[in-house]
Amino acid sequence: MASMTEESAKIEILHQDEEFVIVNKPGGLLSVPGRGVDKQDCVTGRLQQIFPEMPRQPAVHRLDMYTSGLMVFALTKETHRFLSMQFEQGKVSKRYQAVIDGIITKEDGEIRLAFRLDPHNRPLQIYDPVQGKEGVTLWKRLEIQGGSTRIEFNPLTGRTHQLRVHAAHPRGLGTPIIGDSLYGRGKDGDTMLLHAIFLGFTHPANGKWVEFSSPSPF
Repeated sequence: MASMTEESAKIEILHQDEEFVIVNKPGGLLSVPGRGVDKQDCVTGRLQQIFPEMPRQPAVHRLDMYTSGLMVFALTKETHRFLSMQFEQGKVSKRYQAVIDGIITKEDGEIRLAFRLDPHNRPLQIYDPVQGKEGVTLWKRLEIQGGSTRIEFNPLTGRTHQLRVHAAHPRGLGTPIIGDSLYGRGKDGDTMLLHAIFLGFTHPANGKWVEFSSPSPF
């Protein structure tokens, strides 16, 4: 792995115990290493500099590069398995805030939309009711801000780009997230206004429900 300077290796840790760490991922930073030398700086790599004994693949879930907010990383293989099962079984509570590039007139709703990867235009996800896998998202409008709308998302599934697709597609909200360079009018490198504000799950050591929050930075 490419070496990192002290400044670049910084990561905001919100909680730490013997089983896992909770971080506040900045937008623009990869969750896990990508392909190529220029895509090695990521949350995983920075944490492994701090916790060298953590598993080689400690990420229990991922956030898109330009999505900011809460992530949990396992410090042991047993914790990784325990938390991964909770995510796979839909037993984790997740909430996000986003600012949508347009006005949403409804107050709340549920989006069910099947989509899949477009192999000819990676990493774009496309609507496909036949071969796609369904993503389910609950949402509610928080406020209208000029020509945009602040939305809270509660994804019940964890599909790639789920909230971005559900926001942008005509069968979803029909309006993309501000700064989204794939599904909206943003350019690559723009700040995407999507932040993971809440994460709740069962603690692997004591079996108690734990909750973590990170207020939206926008």
